[in-house]
Amino acid sequence: MERYRRQTMLPEIGVAGQKRLKDAKVMIVGVGGLGSPIALYLAGAGVGTIGLVDDDTVSVSNLQRQVLYAEDEVGSQKALCASIRLASLNKEIQVNAHTTRLNKENAKQLIGQYDIIVDGCDNFATRYLINDVCLELDKPYVYGAICGFEGQVSVFNYGKERKNYRDLYPDEGAMLRMPPPYKGVIGVTPAITGSVEATEVLKIICGFGEVLAGKLWTIDLRTLQSNIFSL
Repeated sequence: MERYRRQTMLPEIGVAGQKRLKDAKVMIVGVGGLGSPIALYLAGAGVGTIGLVDDDTVSVSNLQRQVLYAEDEVGSQKALCASIRLASLNKEIQVNAHTTRLNKENAKQLIGQYDIIVDGCDNFATRYLINDVCLELDKPYVYGAICGFEGQVSVFNYGKERKNYRDLYPDEGAMLRMPPPYKGVIGVTPAITGSVEATEVLKIICGFGEVLAGKLWTIDLRTLQSNIFSL
């Protein structure tokens, strides 16, 4: 337990919480800017099984913010590189690399293997798919999104008054017709937003704090103003 001593000292976690972390199975969809800090902190915390779903390869432009990767991995599969990095951080956990894109054909099979699904993706279509399959399979969905200097996080399909992604963005057709999201971003935006997502996962597993269920947390790093809105 020496590895986890600093967090088991916290009464909100303790030995019982650490056991729950070890038994937990978490899937991260997208191992890029958001997925990098999410994966690193969940692996460091001792989440026993982590699934990584991503069909992309590492590019030079990723290295500014996707801290899982190194220059010599450019051109390699992200999910495989990330699994090696996480295993080197914590050999006590199991990391499953799914080198595929989440789609309608594989979503139920992949999501069904895990307890909590975490959003590290960058498009509306995948988020609607995650949301709908999580609703069908009764899985908590930890949502996060970034743009420029701004980030937002929520937790769907969890708690007494369960909200979902369609409560936040009800018009799927309109969202899918929108132009591709603006790609400009500083590296710390996904770092902070992804860290908040990882925190929500730890809260759900260990049962402490107030989970962002039915709420949307936002931050603007230009002013450091943050807000929590009810959905």
